[in-house]
Amino acid sequence: MSSEEFPAESEGGSEPRVRIDLTDPKAMRAFAHPVRMALLELIEVTGTLTATQASELLGESPANCAFHLRTLGKYGFIAEAGGGKGRERPWKWVNAEINLDSRQESRSAALAARTTQQIWFDRVVQRARQMMGSEERPEGWGDAARASRTVQFLTPAETTQLLDDVRQLLRRFVERQDDPAKRPADSLPVEILYFAYPLAHLADMAADEDE
Repeated sequence: MSSEEFPAESEGGSEPRVRIDLTDPKAMRAFAHPVRMALLELIEVTGTLTATQASELLGESPANCAFHLRTLGKYGFIAEAGGGKGRERPWKWVNAEINLDSRQESRSAALAARTTQQIWFDRVVQRARQMMGSEERPEGWGDAARASRTVQFLTPAETTQLLDDVRQLLRRFVERQDDPAKRPADSLPVEILYFAYPLAHLADMAADEDE
């Protein structure tokens, strides 16, 4: 696993898209904090968020939320929306793709990148495990939420193209990211995970079968 796109990976929106390439270990550590990851997930859905609002949603103190929002703002993950003061100051979602590659120039950055990747991966997989294993679903979502797995024989170029194709499919919904008026009445935030990686430990076996 060399590159990750994290929760802020919206493909569109009303504002120009920003690409954040994480190479600074300090920025990686700022991103990897569980409260900050939760704040990013909230602001991705709400569009704007104050420390007071975040406190009510996360059960953290307003002062703690304000500190973490400022830290996210410092590294460009979110931006000030204008207006308000102190804990009532709103922060806004920036239309950002957060990219983290474990192949970093320095050893410390590479270690920080791998650690950050693992923290993020554990977070989203644990949530997927909880949601997919739960019998409690919103009305109408009994058959809509599902998971699947497949193994295909692909080249690196084909794998890249396949992931690009998936992203293209998701772009049909991007206008709903920033404009709540365009969201259907029965729509909910849906987290979609997709991973693609070679099963190197099976490579020799697959080659033997072709002979």
